[in-house]
Amino acid sequence: MITSLQRINELAKKQREEGLTNAERVEQQVLREDYLREIRGQVLRTFSGLTVVDPNGNDVTPDKVRKVKAEEYVPNVFGEQKGNHIH
Repeated sequence: MITSLQRINELAKKQREEGLTNAERVEQQVLREDYLREIRGQVLRTFSGLTVVDPNGNDVTPDKVRKVKAEEYVPNVFGEQKGNHIH
């Protein structure tokens, strides 16, 4: 689970009930951006590990996914290359 999600929800509740300070608004925006970056990274890691096979057993994986698999690197949540190979 994404650890910042609890704080994001706390700030959303406070925003609805009483409003946020400027510092809390900035914190909320940063947390939301980090959350979206993490979700996008999870989706990319999931899709880059897929192989698409047609009913005849032929690999019909889209070229874009093949390229990511060939590079054997997945960007981390900050868009930087990591040394972890896709398995």
